[in-house]
Amino acid sequence: MSRQSRAQRRGAGGIMGPQSALTDFLASHNISANQIRLDAEARRRAAQNNPDGSGEQQDEEATATVTENATATATADTQYDPASTEQSGRGQRNAGAVSKTEKQKKEQKVIEKIKASKKFQKRKRQSGDSDDEDDIARAIFQERSAPLPGQMENCALCKKRFTVTPYSRNAPDGGLLCSRCGRDLDPDDGAPKKKAKRVNAGAGKRRQIQSKILDGDYHPGAKSLMTLCIETLAKNIHLAEDLNNLAPQVIDKIARKLSKQRLLNSTTLSLFLQPSAHDVFIYDAAKLTGDDFIRIFQVVPGLRKLKVCNAIHFKDDIMDYLLSRHINLEAFHLHGANLLSESKWREFLEKKGQSLQSLKVYWTDKHFGDEALSLLATACPNLNRLKVSHNQKVSGEGVMAIAKVKSLQHISLDLRLDVHPDIYVSLLIDIGAGLETFSLTRVPDTDNTVLDAIHNNCQSLQKLRITDSEIMTDEGFVRLFTNWENKPLLFIDFQKCRNLDQAEPRSNPDNIGLCSNGFKALMAHSGKKLVKLNVHACRHISAAAFEEAFSEDKVYPDLVKLEISFCEEVTDFIVGSIFRSCPNLRELNVFGCMKVKDVKVPQGKLLVGMPTAIGMVVDGDD
Repeated sequence: MSRQSRAQRRGAGGIMGPQSALTDFLASHNISANQIRLDAEARRRAAQNNPDGSGEQQDEEATATVTENATATATADTQYDPASTEQSGRGQRNAGAVSKTEKQKKEQKVIEKIKASKKFQKRKRQSGDSDDEDDIARAIFQERSAPLPGQMENCALCKKRFTVTPYSRNAPDGGLLCSRCGRDLDPDDGAPKKKAKRVNAGAGKRRQIQSKILDGDYHPGAKSLMTLCIETLAKNIHLAEDLNNLAPQVIDKIARKLSKQRLLNSTTLSLFLQPSAHDVFIYDAAKLTGDDFIRIFQVVPGLRKLKVCNAIHFKDDIMDYLLSRHINLEAFHLHGANLLSESKWREFLEKKGQSLQSLKVYWTDKHFGDEALSLLATACPNLNRLKVSHNQKVSGEGVMAIAKVKSLQHISLDLRLDVHPDIYVSLLIDIGAGLETFSLTRVPDTDNTVLDAIHNNCQSLQKLRITDSEIMTDEGFVRLFTNWENKPLLFIDFQKCRNLDQAEPRSNPDNIGLCSNGFKALMAHSGKKLVKLNVHACRHISAAAFEEAFSEDKVYPDLVKLEISFCEEVTDFIVGSIFRSCPNLRELNVFGCMKVKDVKVPQGKLLVGMPTAIGMVVDGDD
């Protein structure tokens, strides 16, 4: 467009006034409304000057002039504004536009002009002269030819129509992107991101929760920072160098986590062996060798407490090395060392028993028996805790030998040989006054005489366990808890104390096992301080007894875990009453309680074992 036409369009003062929508539309397509008006006036003047009929020819010439002027105008505008090149093609087509070849020539001229601009030189320096000059110039050309904000455009990827904004992003191959495709565009490589596949967050999660509940380490709500750190460390244990600066309880949790994942081996064992340590707890020694056990005694000369589970490689030569060291153990807990001979046990008790305060022996088959227990009274004068579990050799003679150890405060026995109830009565008479823990697991022949001996001789008990009794009666449990001088118990386990008559198991005319009256006496005596209660499979406790024990006026503030599985009279109402009466209850087990169908569980509580398809845990929302 000539300077004269621009001056005419701007006016004498060079100031442009408001324009109509049609004028703006024509201008966006590089069509000059003023030029159209001038061309129309030229045709009218030609018609007036030729009244003789030659106006038709003049009109054709004027039309040709209009077309030529419009083409010249579009070309001039393109030279001054390269961003309008693509739009000018539309105006040229409307006015008899130039051919495709001419358009490419004009586009090439614009690109050549761009190469001579300062913007091109700056872009070239930023790219490090590694890109082709034509590619850089074409990229600038595409940026300039983009539609203006507010105009409509088709997305280069999804082809959807959208409104252009100042924030619309350029497509890798030219064009603009809609807002959705722009969000998916990777800013680094300019390629659209691949949409991440939706992963079902619940897949496997339910099974993991159930496993944690059965292990006893599930807690509703978010994990603590310490737990997250321990889990992260367990996953990257190969990167850890030492655990020197951690607290003992944290190190113990790490050891438990590694043992559960079977990651404790000869390499990771070194993390838990510090020369200044006094306690070494190994919860899974299945992957450790005999040399690893010897290394424990070499690296930790001041060892006082040693606990080893799955100690299948703890043999006689390891015990010989322990006896040769100046190590005086105060607590020795050995699990699964069934290759350790009884002669080495005797030698250990005779040489190292003076300092021993706690001795726990699990799963030793027939390699720890009455002969070893007979040495405790003389060889271990300071022993206050004894646990013998899953043992096939200890008999009544060994239990009588235990009664001679006057310093004992905690006794836990799980024997496979039958022991007469009178022997337990004799033990309680001799040392019952000082006992704080008395645990008898799987004693089917134990009768009411043992309960009466506990009532008459024990005044300091805190933990009481008697399981699988088939002879004790409800009356014996009532006598135990009625007017008992012992303070309220903290832990009670009477699971499977019930009638096992094969003919009529539901009929119980003699009230064998823990029944309604015994349960009510138990709750009346120890309910206020009770922390854990297990009456699993005590199926003769009636619904009325549960309702009375957990009535509206009864509150048990310290009870945190309750096991009432296979108590067949438990209903939805009883479960709701338990949650109301036990405000701090964390876990309630109701396996086999088929009358429990629809319970609203308070938030933060666990109801385990509901006989529904929902699962074994219901975490409430109230």
